[in-house]
Amino acid sequence: MAELDFKSAFELMALIRRREVKPSEAVGHALARVETLNPRLNAFVAMRAEQAMAEARALDERLARREELGLLAGVPLAVKDLEEVAGMPTTFGSRPFRDNLAAEDAIEVARLRAAGAIVIGKTNTPEFGHSAFTRNLLFGVTRNPWKLERTPGGSSGGSAAAVASGMVPMATASDAGGSIRLPAAYTGCVGLKPSHGRIPAGPRLGMESFNGISSVGPITRTVTDAALYLDAACGYHPADSESLPHPGISYLGVIERMPKRLRVAFHPDFGHAIERGVLRAAEEAARAFGELGCTVETINEAVPETALAWTTVRAAQLLAQLADVIPAHRADMNRSFVAYTEAAANTGWREYGAAQRTRAEFNEWARRLFERYDLLLTPATATAPFAANGPPPSEIEGQRLADPLLALVFTYPFNLSGHPAIALPAGMTDDGLPCGIQIAAERHRDDLVLQAAYAYERLRPWNHRPPQI
Repeated sequence: MAELDFKSAFELMALIRRREVKPSEAVGHALARVETLNPRLNAFVAMRAEQAMAEARALDERLARREELGLLAGVPLAVKDLEEVAGMPTTFGSRPFRDNLAAEDAIEVARLRAAGAIVIGKTNTPEFGHSAFTRNLLFGVTRNPWKLERTPGGSSGGSAAAVASGMVPMATASDAGGSIRLPAAYTGCVGLKPSHGRIPAGPRLGMESFNGISSVGPITRTVTDAALYLDAACGYHPADSESLPHPGISYLGVIERMPKRLRVAFHPDFGHAIERGVLRAAEEAARAFGELGCTVETINEAVPETALAWTTVRAAQLLAQLADVIPAHRADMNRSFVAYTEAAANTGWREYGAAQRTRAEFNEWARRLFERYDLLLTPATATAPFAANGPPPSEIEGQRLADPLLALVFTYPFNLSGHPAIALPAGMTDDGLPCGIQIAAERHRDDLVLQAAYAYERLRPWNHRPPQI
């Protein structure tokens, strides 16, 4: 059924509800596409084909009986291998966890399945989601559907490759420093990092996330699908103490209600180097908001430097989770990941305190900015997708990077602050690779982020331009 290639979840759901397509046909088509494309992309690392088809056929029968179906009934779903799917291993992209069988679904996965989505498999991630490209010792490297020699980004690279290539219309992802938004930008997808706590997360290796920087959310091909996903997954859960109450609205229901005359700031570089082609595309995308009736102002004010603070906070969290694992399994783990994580043992209270003060400084900068503007636009990344095997760029436009994180300079600050942010396709670089624009808004204004993204998508549609693999 080639006509199902690259259908959005919203379109697929409509076809299913009109009984023009059966859930089993949608899932069967997705599985066939995985079988054809995955050997080249390595997006999926584990499948549950038989279980998925059984669930789809059960939905066929419910549909035939005209029973009430969930919001995502029959939609094929991929799950990042940092999240649990009952009965499947959750490996975290790490050899020591290859047999770590999940007893239950992660909260987000359980809610998506309760809405009728059908999990077909798990997607690749770097070890514990640590890097901006997707490669690990257990499953190998994942490739970008637009150019196989390039990375789809990380850490949700498998999810992004699966969605961008049309294997599935949506996938779960997580973002502690840009891991939803970077892969979305590198593959021409939509990647939403909701406000921190908007979608409950967990379990997390038996411990709470004490640093509050990681969010779970969707990678999709359309903004409408991101809103659908958020409607299905958001709302408080007692297992996640950082989760937020339900907002009391349907994000899909309000997506077309972008307020008029929004004040929009565009910051082109956060004070750092950016590739010319990526900047050009972001500038063109920012100008589109003027066509939407917004007042757009380019700003160049100094942004607090947060790379060291983010590294301090993130590494401390990883070491707290893995301090007992690494000594027993060092030989089976990526050496650079181990070195990065164990270096956190040298972080004392002075360094940690300095990181938290920097975090507060960025939050104050954001507070002042969102008093003056409704939205902030930035490029989503500083570069086009780099080599699939890495490493990330060490220089941009001839300028050496003092810290490799500066290639990701637009994303991780909003993990420290918890603001919602979305990455959308901005255009193509000179060598035909996708690049993105990021929209951020005040905390808990996920609705405004989606409204602005949807208006932009309607003005500059891109979903008709799939990669030719």
